[in-house]
Amino acid sequence: MAVIVQKYGGTSVGSVERIQNVARRVGRSWRENHKVAVVVSAMAGETNRLIQLAQQTCGNPNMREYDVVIATGEQVTIGLVAIALEANGVPAESFMAHQIRILTDSVHSKARILDIESSRLKATLENGKVAVVAGFQGLDANGDITTLGRGGSDLTAVAIAAALNADVCEIYTDVEGVFTTDPNICPNARKIDRISYDEMLEMASLGAKVLQTRSVEFAKKYSVPVHVLSSFVDKEGTYVVKEEPAMEQVLVSSVTYNKDEAKISLRKVPDRPGVAARVFSPLAEANIVVDMIIQNISREGFTDLTFTVPKSELSRALKIIRPTAEKMEVAEILTDEHVAKVSIIGLGMKTHAGVAAKMFETLSQEGINIQMISTSEIKISCVIQEKYTELAVRALHDAFRLGEEGGTVNQERG
Repeated sequence: MAVIVQKYGGTSVGSVERIQNVARRVGRSWRENHKVAVVVSAMAGETNRLIQLAQQTCGNPNMREYDVVIATGEQVTIGLVAIALEANGVPAESFMAHQIRILTDSVHSKARILDIESSRLKATLENGKVAVVAGFQGLDANGDITTLGRGGSDLTAVAIAAALNADVCEIYTDVEGVFTTDPNICPNARKIDRISYDEMLEMASLGAKVLQTRSVEFAKKYSVPVHVLSSFVDKEGTYVVKEEPAMEQVLVSSVTYNKDEAKISLRKVPDRPGVAARVFSPLAEANIVVDMIIQNISREGFTDLTFTVPKSELSRALKIIRPTAEKMEVAEILTDEHVAKVSIIGLGMKTHAGVAAKMFETLSQEGINIQMISTSEIKISCVIQEKYTELAVRALHDAFRLGEEGGTVNQERG
């Protein structure tokens, strides 16, 4: 008897028929004598509808009340899933975050899970029932409703799996697993059977939409095996697990892209100690994520500072930066919303040379100019013009032969 946590996204519960399909799938696991907890998202499109209602009511809504509104979508889904399970002869009980006490901090719309009081969940499973839990929502120390950010149901599922010491956390989506790149761009994109937490974390943070970034961080921290698979077909998906020796044999395992990027450049910034702190500290306090940063060589006491933020945060970032820039007598602030980030990821980069050169050469051959570069042990990212995104992804996918089984294995040595 295994303890299994299953998470179903909005597309998987997007209609009554799909909810009934979820109930049949959950029921199959329950009838195999497994203990099953199910985490569900709001029905497809519902969270967006609720966000629009909040924003139409007020352009800049109070975030506490905003969370009260957008957390309601999951309440509907858990009730419907529990009803469907009961109709299929499977005893079930639904829970909102406050009922099992998913405790978070108080950063509304981007809350972080601090603890889960799992006793009620465990008792439900011990009594032979399926626990159906609302994803995406939590409860802070004041008893207020919080939400975990877009894709937060993934985080709920992994956190519950950790709290229950589950054997596996199954993330059901509308795709069959994690692919070498977006199949909509590259028809020869290949499903990856097993991928490390670190690679998946880079993919999630660099634009891959399969798993939420924080859910992967949580899975790695608590060693939760994650299985990403489709709720529409009965096929094995992709396992996200601890690093295995064979994984390092593949130089590049995937290509990702992110069009939700905006570039901000501060021209002629006085080059003296503390300048970067004065620019970035207010952004950090406002919970605006700064991604890539480049500072040019100082000339005549001045430098240029360029960085990227999520496109959706550009106007807010500028509002924060302008007063500081004026005090520092920065010459001008330039912005560009028509950029994208293209990245290659692979554990093999840690022990093989020549990967960056091949990436840059591939982009050059396609006439694609690189505006910014950032690297880590297992990834290289380039900011390019947005209009070249698909071309860059296809070219890199082909250059590293990711459509072939094994990809670029043990090549590019030195």
